[in-house]
Amino acid sequence: MTVEATTERVLRLLGLLQRRPSWTAAELAGELGVTDRSVRRDVERLRALGYPVHATAGVGGGYQLGAGARLPPLLLDDEEAIATAVSLRLASGGTVAGAGEAALRALAKLDQVMPSRLRAEVRAVHGATDTLVGPGVEVDAELLVTLARACRDAVRVRYRYAGRDGGERERTVEPVRMVTTGRRWYLMARDVDRDDWRTFRLDRMREVVATTWRFRPREHPDPVAYVQRSVTEAPYRYLARVRVHARPDRVRELVPPQVGRVEDDRDGWCVLVVGGESLDWLAVHVARLGFEAEVLEPPELREAIVLLARRLAAMAGTG
Repeated sequence: MTVEATTERVLRLLGLLQRRPSWTAAELAGELGVTDRSVRRDVERLRALGYPVHATAGVGGGYQLGAGARLPPLLLDDEEAIATAVSLRLASGGTVAGAGEAALRALAKLDQVMPSRLRAEVRAVHGATDTLVGPGVEVDAELLVTLARACRDAVRVRYRYAGRDGGERERTVEPVRMVTTGRRWYLMARDVDRDDWRTFRLDRMREVVATTWRFRPREHPDPVAYVQRSVTEAPYRYLARVRVHARPDRVRELVPPQVGRVEDDRDGWCVLVVGGESLDWLAVHVARLGFEAEVLEPPELREAIVLLARRLAAMAGTG
C-alpha cells in the first residue's frame, strides 16, 4: 500500500474518531475496510502526531479521542471549515477581550491551509455580509472561564460590583448561568445576602474570586427568560405594556430580546413589554412598529402618543 493511501486512511480514521465518542476496533476496521491490526497501527500513527487516542480493553472496549496537553490539527469537512471560518470572522469583532485578536490568528491559520475553492466561498460570504449590531461591552476571557467553572462546579463566587449609581459593594453569589445578548454578558445567580435571584452585568464585576464553598443547586427560574425580564424592565423609569395586533413571532422579528419582551395573547394579538427613560421614546418606538396597538399601561404613555400624533399632524400640515 502506498504512503498516500495510508495517509488518506489515517485521516479517515481521525474523522471517524472526531465524529463519535467511542468506536470498537471491529467497527473502525469495518468502516475503513482493513484488519484490526491495521487499525492499531493507524492509531499509533495518530498518537505520534499528537492525537491522544485512548484505548480500553475487554468486552465493550474500544478507541476514544481524548483531550491532550496540546491542541493537535483538526480534520474538518467542507461544511465545517466554512462554518468555522465564518464564525471566526464574526468573533473577531466580539465582546470578549482578546478574543478578536485570537480569532484573527486562528482564521489566518485556517485560511493558509484551506483549499482555494473553500477560501473563495468564505470570502464571498464575508464580502456580502454586514453586521447591524453595534459594538458591545468587552469582558475578560478569564472572567468568563472563572464564572463558567463556578456554574459547572456549583461553587460560590465573590466579587465587587458597581451599581448604577457608581458605588461598589462586595457580593457573594451562587451562580447558575451566563446569558449574552450579543452586546453584553450577564450572570444569573442567587445573591446570598439577599437570598434572592439577581442579574449581574459581567463588565461591572471587579476582583472576581471563585471560593471553595460548594452549594446545593436549587430550583431556579429559566435563566434566559429571567435575564430578559431584568434587562427589559428593571433599569428603566417607565415600563410600558402595549397590546399589538400582530402575531408574536412577527413582533419579535422587530423587537430584539434585549429591548422588549413579547407575550402571547388571543385572537391574533400579543402584548409587548418594553421599558424606557422617556415617554416620547416609548411612543415613537410603539408607533414605528406599524401595527394597530392599544396601550395598557402606563396612562401617561397614552398622553405622550396623543401629543406625538398632534406634532406629526402639524408637520404634515394637516393639524
